[in-house]
Amino acid sequence: MIEFPPRLSLAQTPTPLQKLERVSAELGVNLWIKRDDLTGSVLSGNKVRKLEFSFAEAMRQGCDAVITCGGLQSNHCRATALLGAQLGLEVHLVLRGEPEGPADGNLLLDYLAGAHINAYPVRQFASELQDLLLQKQRELKLKGVNAMIIPTGASDGVGIWGYIAATEELQVDFHRHRIVPSHVVCATGSGGTQAGLTLGAYLHGWDSQVLGIAVCDDEDYFQNKVRADMRAWKRGYDRHEDVEACEIHVHDGYIGPGYAKADPEVFETIGWLARTEGIVLDPVYTGKAFYGLVQEIKTGALAGARDVVFVHTGGVFGIFPQKHQFQTEEGR
Repeated sequence: MIEFPPRLSLAQTPTPLQKLERVSAELGVNLWIKRDDLTGSVLSGNKVRKLEFSFAEAMRQGCDAVITCGGLQSNHCRATALLGAQLGLEVHLVLRGEPEGPADGNLLLDYLAGAHINAYPVRQFASELQDLLLQKQRELKLKGVNAMIIPTGASDGVGIWGYIAATEELQVDFHRHRIVPSHVVCATGSGGTQAGLTLGAYLHGWDSQVLGIAVCDDEDYFQNKVRADMRAWKRGYDRHEDVEACEIHVHDGYIGPGYAKADPEVFETIGWLARTEGIVLDPVYTGKAFYGLVQEIKTGALAGARDVVFVHTGGVFGIFPQKHQFQTEEGR
């Protein structure tokens, strides 16, 4: 058993592992889905697992507030805003992009949760993010508010614990269903979920390959980011495991037009899974990753695979700002 640092009980876990019966029959592979979209209602998704450890660390430090960052439709920022409200901590969000029209999706929930929001043009956000976060932290300090910065996606040496813990849960799932998956697949956007799964798989001695399907940056970026999170985890908790021995697998062939932008095939895949299995993906993360996984199966890239697990990391609120991309029944 792995010894974990302090954590809060915030996610509704364990989440189910379900076989996609009709999709499996169509693809000729036993495709399973880990339903981390069910970690809560508005707190759904993978970010809550990470934030159990991030918020525990903030409270250990005696913080009155947290500061974090992401896009206007960031699932992580939405989860942070709502958890902060639940725990009685101020949440300050530094967002990429300038809102247009009424707030929708995750951004609407950020406002409802009472988060303090500062949004910046994309170029300024990209070039000045660290300065913007530190400036906000200093501003709060002058007001007597002690704030901890949580990085994008809570993807760091603290947040990585969320999906190390999830691998313990998956161990039980695999035993219950009597499967040994060849692959465990997830969307990779900030790298923390893949880092936790990869490290957890290594700690448990899995033969399963953890495969991250990139939704934004390229393979080299994620090779470096995932490894950096592992190294930070090792340093921060005085661990002795050889994190350099962990194999990191990333596929960057399904990014499409860019972050939060998807090709028509992704929207078609989202509709297909909803009609076929009653499970809803999002166009930013899980839709891209699931589309990529299906293509890999169809083209024979996973030849010989018998059981494959897809980790559904949530994100349903990201559908609504892109609703115009979906064909309704009348328009089909």
